[in-house]
Amino acid sequence: MSAFETATAFFHACEGLQGWEGCKQYVAENAVFSAQSEPLVDIQLVEGYCEWMAGLGKGPLVGCGYSIHSSAWDEANRTALYFATFNGEHSGEGGPVPATGGVTHSHYVYAITMDDDDKVCAMTKVWNAPWALKELGWM
Repeated sequence: MSAFETATAFFHACEGLQGWEGCKQYVAENAVFSAQSEPLVDIQLVEGYCEWMAGLGKGPLVGCGYSIHSSAWDEANRTALYFATFNGEHSGEGGPVPATGGVTHSHYVYAITMDDDDKVCAMTKVWNAPWALKELGWM
């Protein structure tokens, strides 16, 4: 499997809400995560982000999903980019408030950097969190 194929498999496992168990085979030990988005600011490892996503999809946003619009591979920087839309409705238990019925269709981008062993070593999520949180009725 090429680095881009591995990154793509990781993307689908993470967005498919498989949590760390479904993602760890694609990720290097202690792979770092970053995002300039309020709900994610304290998450520092890819493992934590995978668990956060799974928790959303098995709790407040049960049944959520994604639509991928575009992907690209930058060989020089060993980085894959994915542009997608997250689709979710706050109908499940959990979240900062009781279920609102609010729906979001929130755009985001993943930048996933691969190491020389074709494992995810770093991930950045670009996401306008306030937009999504407002749509969900969380702020």
